[in-house]
Amino acid sequence: MRLTDFSDYSLRVLMYAAARDGQLITIEETAQVYGISRAHLMKVANQLTRAGFLKAVRGRSGGLTLAKTPGQIRLGDVLRTTEPDFALVECFRSGNSCLITPRCRLRGMLKEALAAFAGTLD
Repeated sequence: MRLTDFSDYSLRVLMYAAARDGQLITIEETAQVYGISRAHLMKVANQLTRAGFLKAVRGRSGGLTLAKTPGQIRLGDVLRTTEPDFALVECFRSGNSCLITPRCRLRGMLKEALAAFAGTLD
């Protein structure tokens, strides 16, 4: 399993905001710190703000800050917001056409592993 760059950037933005301890951060400075495209970070910040993880302060001296305390932000919730899906194998997707699905025991093990992954992050 591999997380998308979008999720990676989301976690970085949240960690950077947490490290600034309530001070406002900007997309520009965060892009420079991590060497990430400003355009990508704008999309990340918009989604994290809509999801309630970040708070945007508009205006000349505006920026971003955490909308909750770091202890209230569960990584599992962040990843469920930022990942397009957790379809590890075909049988997890809608439209599954795998011929062995009715007899396959792999699906149950992978579901259990995915639940453990999410549980650990929560």
